[in-house]
Amino acid sequence: MAGGLLALLDDVALIARAAASSADDVASLAAKTSVKAAGVVIDDAAVTPQYVSGITPARELPMIWRITKGSFVNKLIIILPIALLLSEFAPWMLTPILMLGGTYLAYEGAHKIVHKLSRDEHEAVEKAENKSGADEDSMVKSAIMTDLILSAEIMVISLNEIAAEGIWMRAAVLAVVAILITVAVYGAVGLLVKMDDIGLHMITSGKNEKLGRALVNGMPIVLSVIGVVGTIAMLWVGGHIMVVGFEEFGWAWPYETIHGWENAVGGGALGWFANTGGSFIVGLIWGLIIVALLAVIKLLIPGRKDDDEVTAPVESPAAASAAGSTATDLTEQD
Repeated sequence: MAGGLLALLDDVALIARAAASSADDVASLAAKTSVKAAGVVIDDAAVTPQYVSGITPARELPMIWRITKGSFVNKLIIILPIALLLSEFAPWMLTPILMLGGTYLAYEGAHKIVHKLSRDEHEAVEKAENKSGADEDSMVKSAIMTDLILSAEIMVISLNEIAAEGIWMRAAVLAVVAILITVAVYGAVGLLVKMDDIGLHMITSGKNEKLGRALVNGMPIVLSVIGVVGTIAMLWVGGHIMVVGFEEFGWAWPYETIHGWENAVGGGALGWFANTGGSFIVGLIWGLIIVALLAVIKLLIPGRKDDDEVTAPVESPAAASAAGSTATDLTEQD
């Protein structure tokens, strides 16, 4: 009896050590794959803040929370099982799916630029100041859709790094990566969009008033810059996806040309900028082509209203509007 109990305890200890070893492996692989996907994670963090531009401060965190929940659904419920199944049974489908996502990102970025150049500045600010609940719902849906594309890129990059592992290990690692990246990205975004409110609290409470004023005055500029970075990121990531996809399907000229530029400047940081710039150019051209095609389709559809609405908010005017309202508050307090 005692021998049986000792044997059972040995088995339990063995299982515990195996579980601990597996947990260590999952953590190690998750860290490795997260580093590989860092570029897209930065793009995700840069894109998201523009979706809450022009929203009243009380609605910013609730909107980010809605987007965060959508991101968890994207990664854990939609992308993870599909990516695992495709990698197991139809790995050839991953590239076309990614290219569809790259096309969407290129279109979004190009459409923002076209809309910005063709829109009256005063009209853009006025529209940013009068967002309704329906506008908020539309922006959340657009943010979650963009997150779906970026999340798919993150998960596929991560999947490529652990392709040799068993399916259950791949599932565990991807789940950890999905949770860690989502918490990191949207935690940072939430902190970023509330920095001006933190600064205002510092001013009204009399603690670190100089720092508070610096935060209040600086955050609209930061958000405007992030809006521009977000648009560039969409075109860069979208273009990169298309370049790699074209190369895999036999059209290697864009890929070879961009890598030729990268090698010509000697690689390193300059090479990264050359590669990124080339991907951006491809994304912009591809996005403008899609914008033009959709415009022609709209003209050909009879009775369709020309509602030139963007799927995401205007960046800089909204940030300027937020700066104006904050400055007014500070003037009244003074």
